[in-house]
Amino acid sequence: MRIVFAGTPEFAVPSLRAAAAKDEVVAVLTQPDRPAGRGRAPTPSAVKQEALRLGLPVQQPERLRDPQVQAWLRALAPDLMVVVAYGLLLPQAVLDIPVYGCWNVHASLLPRWRGAAPIQRAIEAGDRETGVCLMQMEKGLDTGPVLLSQAIPIGPDETAGELHNRLAELGARVLADGLGLLRAGLRPQPQPQPDTGVTYAHKLDKHEARLDWTQPAQVLANKVRAFQPWPVAEAMLAGERVRIHAAQALAQTTDAAPGTVLATRRDGIDIACGEGVLRLLRLQRDGGRPVTAQDYLNARRDLRA
Repeated sequence: MRIVFAGTPEFAVPSLRAAAAKDEVVAVLTQPDRPAGRGRAPTPSAVKQEALRLGLPVQQPERLRDPQVQAWLRALAPDLMVVVAYGLLLPQAVLDIPVYGCWNVHASLLPRWRGAAPIQRAIEAGDRETGVCLMQMEKGLDTGPVLLSQAIPIGPDETAGELHNRLAELGARVLADGLGLLRAGLRPQPQPQPDTGVTYAHKLDKHEARLDWTQPAQVLANKVRAFQPWPVAEAMLAGERVRIHAAQALAQTTDAAPGTVLATRRDGIDIACGEGVLRLLRLQRDGGRPVTAQDYLNARRDLRA
């Protein structure tokens, strides 16, 4: 087969390796280099770095509606285009170029969590299960029929970063299974997504990281996990803004006002919430580094019991 791969972030790298395992990738598309780091120097995407390491040709178009870009893609005569967290919309003209169309590796069990941030939204919502779908792409946002899927449980303390890594590897395995079937002449049969159960995983915004103590403790604990490693949950703690890297909801009740510090101990700082109690396990002060609750209390002697 002749495969064109389109992807950008670290999540797509395992899938790129899977697509390239049989030396079938004829080109890699990725986003243009973007400023990153303290010096804001142009930095290649994770997919570009891996593609160059594998010796694959890379193109970085600003948009795919450009007729020259589309002519270049047609000249490649691809059998299949694999898209994984690419970041650019594919117009119908591009979807129609490959013989077998375009496949997308999506990190949710569609139709739940279509959109940009399915991993974080699943954790934020308290989902106990998620997975990966290999989808036949069409013009709508993650609306295409599903070719293959595999589900996995979400750990009770699992962060978005940890789940991201597991789903990236799972996505590569599901893609490899699909490619294996296609090579064998057993094209996966597309299954239309049901009309019920559709939810949208909107892109994360930094303002969402501000915790509101009037919310239930379990809701806040889910947010802490969902916003790790970015944008990291933050809240006011006894007059100081802190970032919260780890926390857990406790099975206890309180009549104290939300935001009240109920207890301080080596294993955590207990905060009253609108419903229940949230124990802060790992915190970060402005300009500091993440530390345990005990280390934080050593610097905030005014909070020590």
